[in-house]
Amino acid sequence: MRLLPLFLCSFALFQVIGQESISIKGKLVDAQLNRPIPNGRVILGGTSLTYETNSEGEFELTTPLTGERLLVCTANDFITKRLAIQLEGTNLDVGTVFMEPDVTVEQTDNLITLTDIELSDDVEAVSASAGLLQATRDVFLNRAAFDFGQAFFRVRGYDSREGKVFINNMPMNKFFDGRPQWNNWGGLNDVVRNQTFTNGLEAAEMGFGGILGNTNIDTRPSGLRPGLRLSASASNRTYSGRLMATYTSSGNSDWHYTVSGSRRWATEGYIDGTHYDAFSFFGALEYRLNERNSLLLTSIMAKNRRGRSAAITEEVFELAGNRYNPYWGYQNDGMRSSRERDIFEPILMLNHYFESQNIQIVTGVSYQSGSRARSRLGYFNAPNPDPTYYRYLPSFYINNPIGADFTNAALAREGFLQNPQINWNNLYLANSNTVNQGKAAYVLQNDIVEDARFSVNSVANISMGHRFLLDLGLGHTQTNSANFAELDDLLGADFHEDIDPFSNTRNNINGPLNKEEGDVFSYHYEVEATTLNGFVQARKQFDKWSAFFAAEASRTTYRRTGLFQNERFSQNSLGKGEKVDFSNFGAKGGLTYKITARHWLRAQAAYLTRSPIVQNVYVNPRESHEVVPDIESETVSSMDMDYFLRLPDLTGRISGFYTRFQNATDINFFFVDSGLGSDFVQEVITDLDRVHMGIEVGIEYQVSPAVELSLVANVGKYLFANHPAVTINFDTAGQEEPIAPEGNIDLGLANIKGYRLAQGPQKAVAFGVEYRDPDYWWVGATANYLANNYANISTITRTQSFLIDPETGQRFVDATEENVAKLLQQQKLDDFYLLNLVGGKSWLIDGTYVSIFASINNVFEATFRTGGYEQSRNGNFGQLQQDNLRNNPTFAPKYWYGYGRTYFLNVAVSF
Repeated sequence: MRLLPLFLCSFALFQVIGQESISIKGKLVDAQLNRPIPNGRVILGGTSLTYETNSEGEFELTTPLTGERLLVCTANDFITKRLAIQLEGTNLDVGTVFMEPDVTVEQTDNLITLTDIELSDDVEAVSASAGLLQATRDVFLNRAAFDFGQAFFRVRGYDSREGKVFINNMPMNKFFDGRPQWNNWGGLNDVVRNQTFTNGLEAAEMGFGGILGNTNIDTRPSGLRPGLRLSASASNRTYSGRLMATYTSSGNSDWHYTVSGSRRWATEGYIDGTHYDAFSFFGALEYRLNERNSLLLTSIMAKNRRGRSAAITEEVFELAGNRYNPYWGYQNDGMRSSRERDIFEPILMLNHYFESQNIQIVTGVSYQSGSRARSRLGYFNAPNPDPTYYRYLPSFYINNPIGADFTNAALAREGFLQNPQINWNNLYLANSNTVNQGKAAYVLQNDIVEDARFSVNSVANISMGHRFLLDLGLGHTQTNSANFAELDDLLGADFHEDIDPFSNTRNNINGPLNKEEGDVFSYHYEVEATTLNGFVQARKQFDKWSAFFAAEASRTTYRRTGLFQNERFSQNSLGKGEKVDFSNFGAKGGLTYKITARHWLRAQAAYLTRSPIVQNVYVNPRESHEVVPDIESETVSSMDMDYFLRLPDLTGRISGFYTRFQNATDINFFFVDSGLGSDFVQEVITDLDRVHMGIEVGIEYQVSPAVELSLVANVGKYLFANHPAVTINFDTAGQEEPIAPEGNIDLGLANIKGYRLAQGPQKAVAFGVEYRDPDYWWVGATANYLANNYANISTITRTQSFLIDPETGQRFVDATEENVAKLLQQQKLDDFYLLNLVGGKSWLIDGTYVSIFASINNVFEATFRTGGYEQSRNGNFGQLQQDNLRNNPTFAPKYWYGYGRTYFLNVAVSF
């Protein structure tokens, strides 16, 4: 309610006396097929008002504006066309506008293969440009997605949770990590192309949105091109082959429908041992009740199973190369992966659309259920099966505290080169050892999340005259999430003893101790998450100015229910925990000044609070109800300023931005040797601030009707902005004699202010040239330079505990400020260059449309790191200093490496 007076004031401010309007009309037509283009969009330059073409491709808009203007005509799969017009107070008919097909449309497939990669072992942090930017024509955002994306460049350094994704106005971001799960509709490129995108803090019709931007995917069959489309793709990236078929009914009745299906596969992707197996199906049925009302039923089913890869140390890279992956091995002459990800979360959605001359209301309900599973090897009182385990590598013997052992180091090197993969036969042999009496030393387990999500949402867009728009929305989402571990394969053993290996305590004192294949073990709990949110937005046009103001309010509740009673937390693990509530609000606004119809300036700002994501609320939800102490909502303040240039031959944007995230929480899990002892710990970081600032530049110059040049640049600075508080919680908590009296220790503040965030390259430059021939073939090349990429730091090594000698309890004698600063200097990854080539051709043969698209990325096969992180195992100064005396530290940082030379080829036929 506190935002209502502010909104009413803005409403009153926007009211002005109406003026006499003139009409602008015309028709959009496919230049190749000579067919009208329905659902095209026409925008009068310098305004935010958009008009759609009807089924005959016709449009008519009214405006009180006068003078020279640009009329911007866009449509999915067509090249944007800009018409210079002069408004002099009389009606204007621009006639037929012929739109040329965009033969680069298949480049969206190219993007998906680049961003469908996991960046880490435990978290899929897909680049923020993934998918979210497919709908935009902005040259900078296109380069960020298609060229910088292969180096995991993140627009403005933001995580993908900062971009909101909607399908038919229904929110799709997950409660757990705040990110959209693009795999839920992966492989359905034909039917998710009809998208509306707003960049950054821009006003969005479908909701308050995120600070990165908003994408709304419209699945209505009436907005898709009718007919049958078949396509086949080949690649050497995440998948090697893809087949896709889509059929959309003609628009001659009140019923419209679309069906689409695809199959993607790879025995092995670019990274060794990364198989790929995916099926996708889409069905949509649209019924027009009358001129104003229509119903839409949408079903999406996408199943994706693939092998995962790991970050590796420089030592392992030098031994095995950038394609090496330790997560697989041979079994019975076939490849078997120990780390797979399997996703299947079908979506069912029903929408009602009401459209009149001045009001559009979209109301929907959606239900999504399914599972996300990750497999991994578990080992119990047995050697680590990972071939890159530190004790199996040469560095372990070279860095021996009592002196380098070169003989055993050479033997370790030879042993790794001869057996670099998991030895499955040895795991079965260990489990058959009679000493174990049938008890498993090794198991293959699945960590499973089963979500059931229900959403209801309604958004109204109201036109109150030619210059004032009002948007209103109300939504509710509830997710019930079951989380558990499942025994997938006992690897020849008879049973598994369900005891925590670190504390030697039972994971469930109420259940059987011995578990068999298919049983739930280790942990089992549920989290219920609900949110109720509403937003209001006003948009106003003046002769020289335009402005908007939006406000949002929400309430979010989390609650954990334990289904296992953990022996270490017997009083705080079983049954329902306390509810955790967050009330939040947000406000944003923008002001645009049109110097002329071709030059304008814009400033936007936002201030909001938001709930922490589920994964950062509970200290360790697998074990107990314990919530991060005094957890509060995060605060985000952001602003940007833009200059836009729109000339017939030269278009561009220059933007400056600044964003500060405050009061964030982050939780990490790792094994540490520190001045306080050795154990598996949960590191809880609170009151964490981050700053993102920089400049974006994107310019396109049409040298001739066939040749276009582009220049894109990003110079950013993304860093930690304060010294957050750090607490570690030991895995032995709850035992009679834990390492820490309460199972956790407050380490005070971490001295990390000024360190760079590991958010991909913070500097990026691209120069591109494209040639489009009148005979509908096209080629292009982009030269890219990416720099200022940093490895993620270990927070615990920046606390005072890092300086304590565990043998004396005092600070290390040689831990001077100079020595500590040198040891903890953040690693800057190497700068690198990439050259990408693309091309395509289309034909119209007896009414059949044929297109081909090809791309080659990283033509010169540059080797580069896309990211990395410091290991936290060496938790005290003495250990880390000793480890770093040699060229290959035992616990050196781990890195992800980008792909070398890769290709993508797509052939499509439309009838």
